[in-house]
Amino acid sequence: MTIPIWVYAVVVGIVVSALMALKTGREERLMEMENIEQEGEIYMKRLEREKELKEELKVTGE
Repeated sequence: MTIPIWVYAVVVGIVVSALMALKTGREERLMEMENIEQEGEIYMKRLEREKELKEELKVTGE
């Protein structure tokens, strides 16, 4: 009993599809982490600016 060649093609297609799904998932996670880091940096800069403004208001208000 021999296995038809199309069965091998289907198996190879499934394996390639699984590998591509893993690769894409990893890339998306990395991009998401970079985006989160950038948003965090922006937030921290905004907090620093607000803190500086509050300190300036305290100094000028006294």
